[in-house]
Amino acid sequence: MRLLVLGGTVFLGRHVVAAASAAGHDVTIFHRGITAAPASTARVTVLHGDRDGDVSALAGHAFDAVIDCSGYTPAQLRRTGEALAGRVGHYLFVSSRSVYRAVPPGVDVGDGAPLLDGDDGYGALKARSEETIAALLPGQTTIVRPGLIVGPFDPTGRFTYWPLRLQRGGDVLAPGREDRQVQFIDARDLAQWMVAMAAGPPAGVFDVVGPSMTMAALLAEVQTVTGGDVRLHWVADDLLLASGIQPWTELPLWIPESDAAFGGLMDGSDVRARRAGLPTRPVADTIRDTLRWAIGRDAETPRAVATMNAQHEQLLLIAEVAAP
Repeated sequence: MRLLVLGGTVFLGRHVVAAASAAGHDVTIFHRGITAAPASTARVTVLHGDRDGDVSALAGHAFDAVIDCSGYTPAQLRRTGEALAGRVGHYLFVSSRSVYRAVPPGVDVGDGAPLLDGDDGYGALKARSEETIAALLPGQTTIVRPGLIVGPFDPTGRFTYWPLRLQRGGDVLAPGREDRQVQFIDARDLAQWMVAMAAGPPAGVFDVVGPSMTMAALLAEVQTVTGGDVRLHWVADDLLLASGIQPWTELPLWIPESDAAFGGLMDGSDVRARRAGLPTRPVADTIRDTLRWAIGRDAETPRAVATMNAQHEQLLLIAEVAAP
């Protein structure tokens, strides 16, 4: 398969390149050249351009499939889709479960649910991007809507926080109810599956959220893998909200269950994706590999979000103990 990867140097994209190369595909990546191409791109063709401007490097190239890991706006999808029209067979677009108009707690919001309106914010822009590429390449698209993507090379820290924090040990703030459901998908599993899907016919829309487990089970697994000597202190949603904690980012894998719009973001189902061959590795492997990468990562590598620092955590634990 002649595969074009849009992106391919930071997180999910680099795992896609690695999976496609390992499978023996002829891989080309298109990126801005800002982030150095990883070692896995040593035997791939590299094209430079900007999806917000010049995509002329794509001219004259034809591909059996595209995996788009870097599209965020309708303009980017339109520019890329027009550049590739007539020269690509299958376009797989990585969207997000954030496209849904609402994902209330306790509700399995499937891939047929209403999408956000307008073009304000990440989720709405992803929704318009889906519509744009589907209109440009009718019958040629697969739309993948992941939940939280985790694993080595994750620049956000939205999962990495927990292995690093529990390895450090001590009193640890644990958010919400112990049996609150959480979900995440290892980027390597998602990448392997998308490469296999791209090699087949266009297949519609898929939610990809990973297996479900409780937050308590996850932290127990993290503690086992890291060997940290920790004491978990479960702090209720209302106290966390009153303290100004930013859900999802500052305290990863936590969304208040009172959030009617997004409280069910980790209540999804990927039955259709699993029926289509989605693999999921043991959680312990994801924790171990993510921690190993996080410990050895370049200190200068920027993080996309700022997770909770030790001082803020300590203040919250003191407040929790003092609460009546």
